Amino acid sequence: MRDVTETMVGFARTLRAAGGSADPERVQAMLAALDHLDVLDPSEVYWAGRLTLCADPDDLARYDRCFAAYFSGATVRPSRRPPPVVVRRMTVAEPDGAAGGDDGELNAATASAAEVLRDRDVARLTAAERAEVARLIAVLDAGAERRRSRRFAPAPSGRLDPARTVRETLRRGGETSLLRHRAHRTRPRRVVLIVDVSGSMSPYADALLRFAHAAARSGGRDAEVFSAGTRLTRLTRELRHRDADAAMAAASAAIPDWSGGTRLGEELKEFLDRFGQRGLARGAVVVIASDGWERGDASLLGAQMARLRRLAYRVIWANPHKARPGYEPLTAGMAAALPHVDDFTSGHSLAALEGLARLVAGTGKGRAHARRAG
Repeated sequence: MRDVTETMVGFARTLRAAGGSADPERVQAMLAALDHLDVLDPSEVYWAGRLTLCADPDDLARYDRCFAAYFSGATVRPSRRPPPVVVRRMTVAEPDGAAGGDDGELNAATASAAEVLRDRDVARLTAAERAEVARLIAVLDAGAERRRSRRFAPAPSGRLDPARTVRETLRRGGETSLLRHRAHRTRPRRVVLIVDVSGSMSPYADALLRFAHAAARSGGRDAEVFSAGTRLTRLTRELRHRDADAAMAAASAAIPDWSGGTRLGEELKEFLDRFGQRGLARGAVVVIASDGWERGDASLLGAQMARLRRLAYRVIWANPHKARPGYEPLTAGMAAALPHVDDFTSGHSLAALEGLARLVAGTGKGRAHARRAG
């Protein structure tokens, strides 16, 4: 049995991965509140977490989605109202073989399972476990880091804003007023995801496309998604559907080369010729999810990766096989691509996808950060 503390800490970790403000101090406050409540009452657990783990109004909808996915196993759909709190029940054996009953039931079955599944390779999950992981991927916050815009906005400090200062002085009849300032606005960087859907990637393609859906939902108009195999397919429109299952169904219908071969060099060249050179890749965070099994010319892939690196702000390569013990990037495709990659990570599990989301957001540790810091 996983006790209440471990279960709720796992929920806080999920909420934090989704972009919530569940810092350690708030987690302690939640646990302290639960000491005075009935942890077998779903509504009391819900409100204890909502009142302690949410820091601002933006956290409320995120909290509701995470609570529904973590405890109820409900399909995640954004909503303005809190979802109904329906928690599965798990019978726990009483000590010394005593007969169990309602008093020996813990409302944390799905929460415990979700915590166990965080580090499991998605290729080794059962259908039910894969559905559970899919629900948790749907609440990931995969938005990109922000960049400085050329436009200005009013600010408490920064550059002097002569126009606003003069207007304020005139409004006061010529009397001296406080100086007004302005600073550069910020906006999210564009995120471009290219997901390999070839045969060698089939155990991971679904989870990676669901991650791409989370990125498209978080990034809005600044996110673009493509699939790559024997041909390049743009999936941005299909994956902007709010419901994850509907988005995946639309993407599946749009991809003509599921489980086919891999010609990454040719597909990357097509992407750069048609989209990247014209602006999609310029200053963007580009994520390539592939195992690097290149059936075409590896030198072409290397040349296109070098071209991409000159255009993009940052290039991230997610290879699910990287997590396997003893893995080395010895395939021709990976050997050709790695010199032009800023961050090389895995994407084999829910925890790995949470780490990938942090890299996209610019909060994860990677080679790109070390290079810029130097």
